[in-house]
Amino acid sequence: MEDKELLEKFAQPESRNMAFNQLVRKYQQKIYWHIRKMVIDHDDADDLTQEVFLKVWKNLDNFRQDAQLYTWIYRIATNECLSFLSSKKRRFFLPLNDVTAELMEKVASSPDLAGDEVQQKLQKAILRLPDKQRLVFNMKYFDEMKYEEMSQILGTSVGALKASYHIAVKKVEEFLKQD
Repeated sequence: MEDKELLEKFAQPESRNMAFNQLVRKYQQKIYWHIRKMVIDHDDADDLTQEVFLKVWKNLDNFRQDAQLYTWIYRIATNECLSFLSSKKRRFFLPLNDVTAELMEKVASSPDLAGDEVQQKLQKAILRLPDKQRLVFNMKYFDEMKYEEMSQILGTSVGALKASYHIAVKKVEEFLKQD
């Protein structure tokens, strides 16, 4: 079902639940993996995915349709990830290095993310990036998102995103060159 049709059905009380269920089925996996690449832990990603769709449910009536539905949902997911990571650092009074070390441990022990040695090293390199650079890197590298779409989601200029991605790539390359 196309997004426009989903939104029309969501607006009608008799088809609201069905439309929302379709929307969740359509986007849940993409949103989960977007979140998972940021927070690493499956349980955290699962909880955040549920939070995202709760917010979508509560706010879908206010969606202005000036962006694509997926872009809007992706923005909610991105904000949830950044808030979660920020609160995790504050809650435990952890320096950035400790949070990064914890996430790296989870990469190594997670069967979904572990992969081969090269994949693990790439994941660890990505985890060393600041949260927003990691987000831009994941969106461009893994999700193959266009800068214009990223700009809509993150509310950042295309030029700033290109610069951020370039810096992130350089940092990842430097880490991968180390033995």
